[in-house]
Amino acid sequence: MEQLKDDAKTILIVDDEQAIIDVLKFNLQKEGYKTLEAKDGQTGLDIALKEKPDLIMLDIMLPKLDGLAVCKSVKNACNIPIIILTAKDSEVDKIVGLELGADDYITKPFSVRELVARVKANLRKFNFAVEEVKEDKIEEKEEDKPIEINDKKIKINDLEIDIEKFEVRVRGKIIELTLREYEVLKFLASQPGQVITRELLLEKVWGYEYYGDIRTVDVTVRRIREKIEKDTSAPKILITKRGVGYYISAE
Repeated sequence: MEQLKDDAKTILIVDDEQAIIDVLKFNLQKEGYKTLEAKDGQTGLDIALKEKPDLIMLDIMLPKLDGLAVCKSVKNACNIPIIILTAKDSEVDKIVGLELGADDYITKPFSVRELVARVKANLRKFNFAVEEVKEDKIEEKEEDKPIEINDKKIKINDLEIDIEKFEVRVRGKIIELTLREYEVLKFLASQPGQVITRELLLEKVWGYEYYGDIRTVDVTVRRIREKIEKDTSAPKILITKRGVGYYISAE
C-alpha cells in the first residue's frame, strides 16, 4: 500500500462491526485516504467534533448514541459530508437520515467499489462547491429588485447567494444551509425561471445516478423551503412544476 500523502483527505468510519471497519479502512487507505475509526456513536461524535474529518461514514445502529443522533449533532455543529451506512433497507430510515442533513446513504451489504465511488463523489462535490455559474448577466427586470448572475454572486429578487463566501441571504437575513442544500439552491438559482428535473438535479448536484430514487431531491427541496420561504404551503422563491421538477421564480 502506498504511503499516504500529508494532505490526504481524512475519513471517519463509525461502525460497531470491526470487520466492516477493517474492510473500509483497507480500501479507503488503498485509495489514498487517511482514516479514523469509532465503534460507538458517542466516540464517533467526539472524534468528529474534535478532528473535523473531511467525510464521515456513519452506521445507524450504534451503541451509546445511534447514527441519526450523531448525524444531527454533527450537522448542527459543522458542515461535514456524511454517508449513512445502514443494514436497514427501510425507506423511512433513509429519508429520516436525509432529513437530518446526511448527504448520502448506502445499504448493507454494499459493493466496496460503489462505496468508494460515492466517497469520491461526495468529496468532489464538497471541494468544488464553488463552481462556475453562467457568466452572462441577466438583464435587470426591476430597479428595486435586480436580477444578477455572475461568478461571484447570484441575486434574484429576495434571494442573494454570495458564491465566494458560501453565504445565502433571503430578504437580507443570512440562511444556514447544509452544503447539499446550498448546492441545490445555487444550481437552480443559476438558471432562474428554468424548470430543472429531479433527475438532472441528481446528476448535477449529487454527481451520480440514484436509479430513480428522486425522493432524495424532494426531501432536500423541502428542507430548503422550510428555511427560505415565509409560507411553505405557498412558496414564492423555490417553485414546483408538478410532475416535472423545480425552479427559482424570476418574477
